[in-house]
Amino acid sequence: MIAQMHPMRDPDVYVFCTTSPEALSAQIVTQSCGLFREAEGVSLILTCEAAQALGLPSAPPHFARITLTVHSALEGVGLTAAVAGALAEAGIPCNMVAGFHHDHVFVPCAEADRAMQILEALQDSPTTGSR
Repeated sequence: MIAQMHPMRDPDVYVFCTTSPEALSAQIVTQSCGLFREAEGVSLILTCEAAQALGLPSAPPHFARITLTVHSALEGVGLTAAVAGALAEAGIPCNMVAGFHHDHVFVPCAEADRAMQILEALQDSPTTGSR
């Protein structure tokens, strides 16, 4: 999967924020890129623009979303570890989110260009050809 991951950067800027389950509206759900229910509340991933429009926190840290366009298997082994490991080795924090079709990597906006270079190099590495 690594050799076919073809990372693609989304031009939008994203924030992670939270709200209470009681405050979760249909509008918030439809504007969210992702949401996850946790014991402390509902974690949301939204564009900064959507968060501002909804009156939700949009302060930094701000993130870029990189989609790994390979159709990844939810039971696949190694893709998340390889991506997170390569970015960690370069000192770039990442938040991995697995969707049904693709994996998404959220990195600080200031590190997005460098993260793309690292992921493209990982994809093109001769050692990933059989993965």
